[in-house]
Amino acid sequence: MQDKFLLLFILSPLCAGLLSLSIRQRMRGAFAFLASLFMLIASFLLFGKENILRLGGIGFGIELTFRFYHFSGFIVLAIGFFTFLTAIYSLAFFQTKNKAHKFYTYLLFAQGAANAALLADNLVVMLFFWEGLLLVLFGMIAEGRSAGAFKTAIKAFVIVGIADLCMMAGIALTGHLAQTLNMSQIHLAPVGLLASASFLLLMIGAISKAGSVPFHTWIPDAAVDAPLPFMAYFPAALEKLLGIYFLTRICLDLFRLDAGSGLSILLMTVGAATILLAVMMALIQKDYKRLLSYHAVSQVGYMLLGIGTCLPVGIIGGIFHMLNNALYKCGLFFTAGAVEKETGTTDLEKLGGLRLKMPVTFACFFVVAASISGVPPFNGFFSKELIYAAALKRGAIFYIAALLGSFFTAASFLKLGHAAFLGKTPREYKETREAPIPMLIPMIILALTCIFFGVFNHLPIRHFIQPVLGQRIELSSFTGAPANLMLILITLLVLAAAIAHHFIAAKITGSGLKAAEHIHYAPVLSALYRWAEKKYFDPYEAGIRLMRKTANLLRKIDRRIDWVYESLITRAAYGCSRAIRRMHAGYYVIYVIWSLLGALLVMLFILK
Repeated sequence: MQDKFLLLFILSPLCAGLLSLSIRQRMRGAFAFLASLFMLIASFLLFGKENILRLGGIGFGIELTFRFYHFSGFIVLAIGFFTFLTAIYSLAFFQTKNKAHKFYTYLLFAQGAANAALLADNLVVMLFFWEGLLLVLFGMIAEGRSAGAFKTAIKAFVIVGIADLCMMAGIALTGHLAQTLNMSQIHLAPVGLLASASFLLLMIGAISKAGSVPFHTWIPDAAVDAPLPFMAYFPAALEKLLGIYFLTRICLDLFRLDAGSGLSILLMTVGAATILLAVMMALIQKDYKRLLSYHAVSQVGYMLLGIGTCLPVGIIGGIFHMLNNALYKCGLFFTAGAVEKETGTTDLEKLGGLRLKMPVTFACFFVVAASISGVPPFNGFFSKELIYAAALKRGAIFYIAALLGSFFTAASFLKLGHAAFLGKTPREYKETREAPIPMLIPMIILALTCIFFGVFNHLPIRHFIQPVLGQRIELSSFTGAPANLMLILITLLVLAAAIAHHFIAAKITGSGLKAAEHIHYAPVLSALYRWAEKKYFDPYEAGIRLMRKTANLLRKIDRRIDWVYESLITRAAYGCSRAIRRMHAGYYVIYVIWSLLGALLVMLFILK
């Protein structure tokens, strides 16, 4: 591969995005489709090749160096694949009332900036394009036509921006310790205060990009306010690929993270907390898109847990789950968009019986929902089994957390599928039709890929993921059997329990949507849910409340200071002057008294 070809992955999407601004609105979709197809073909043809492009340095250790190797090429190919599918899907989604405006421009900008961040071998250069994605994130959310879109865009910008500031500090510390900013030359041990701090700061930047707790709270809001193709592309695919890619580089390349170390346990703990906290919130949602948005967060926990084990099986499972999650989560949001376009709502209380009206969408939903729930033989089952095996080796508590996450994931998707696609069709949706072909094609491709990556799971592991670790491992370790037969049986029991729980609860309540209500209103949990729904646990909202209280307190202090200067001192001065005037009224007797008092004071002072 010629060196200059690396610029193709950066400049082509960026230039295409700029050019799309000069194209008529109705032609932008077709142009984005062609541009994304070109990039997909280019990334496919060049996958597996390695090269480095050096454009020189600009001072302060910043070198314009771009490296195309197996791991970065794999993620570039994946991003090209999801960009292409999103472009196809958006052709139909943004017809008529759903106008795209600048969506396609942002889509191509996102691809170009993501490719540049992936290929950059210098931490500062990577940071530059990483921050460019923050601007794209803001613009894509603001493209939503709901009243809260701009507010949500601000929220996302602030949360991700603060995490990126931590990452910036981590880059500075890492460069100081390694005496270089080139990632391929950095190999540190996270030992000591500075090294541990730099690892943590970089980790914060990576997991916030992936959408981990506690940097996730903008995602459910964006699910309601932002255009749906944005949710399928950005939080579901692009950010997961970028965040987990960089986290893997941090743990394997930049630092040599050891299994059982404090930082390893911290990463696993964050992963376990992300799994449980997000999936518990997903369980009680009654909006199709909000439910999916919490699962987009919860699944990140499995990736963090797997990579945090620092075991080869866990790391491979975490990366495999990153890829699988992008596939089925993107597909799930595509099904939500199809339902929204044809019915005009994603409120689960208003939906029902759509399996008869939208059979292809329902079939795709069934496959991707089974995949995310970890049902064999779909892809999500195999990546989760690898993570389970690694988590169990690191501690039973992490394994139990992952299993609980699987139970609640299956329960929430049974609830979602039952509410939206089963039961009776409401009268107002009797004339509902299947989604347009351009929306069905990406869903079908993703559903088939979930099946293929499940049945032939050794292929993506061997060709995409295993080379990341740079060592050969017996592929039988990743097939799920017979070594992990007991773990597989436990997983199947958990899934069976989730199915039994749903249908028993649905029969008792008479509604699939209310099958989880007993969990929602259980003792202790009901109070926690109430506080969560009021956003008491949202760091952004807590920060806003703190700022408001601080502002009110400072305002009161300011008013008191104003009162001292404008009222108290003025009145005191006026009172003193009036008293002095009374004391000097022009009477001889008063002056004699003042003179005697003065003489007395002088005598007392002298005698003292």
